[in-house]
Amino acid sequence: MTLIYNLSYLINKRRALRHGQTDAERKLWSRLRRRQLHGVRFRRQFSVGLYILDFYSPEKRLAIEVDGGHHLDQKTYDDQRTQYLGSFNIRVLRFWNSEVLMNIDGVLERIEQELNL
Repeated sequence: MTLIYNLSYLINKRRALRHGQTDAERKLWSRLRRRQLHGVRFRRQFSVGLYILDFYSPEKRLAIEVDGGHHLDQKTYDDQRTQYLGSFNIRVLRFWNSEVLMNIDGVLERIEQELNL
């Protein structure tokens, strides 16, 4: 029963996150969706275990997180999450909301570097 509850919770949580995107997430998604970045497919609000990733490329095993100010207070949690994802060979790139909003081209360039294009 716990597994079914967790799956149902994750599905509902991902749906809510997709509908409640921040301006920065919306801006980055508009540039990642539909394989716009060199044909690489990204998923949004994708689950790995109990963690929900902002954006994820299964093919490249790359997670992209867009963080707001609340992440200043949860460094330990973010570090544990990154370590957990690393156990699945998933690399994590983190950007601040302000960075995405004010320098989208620089953000995309850094993602391209990580994709090894």
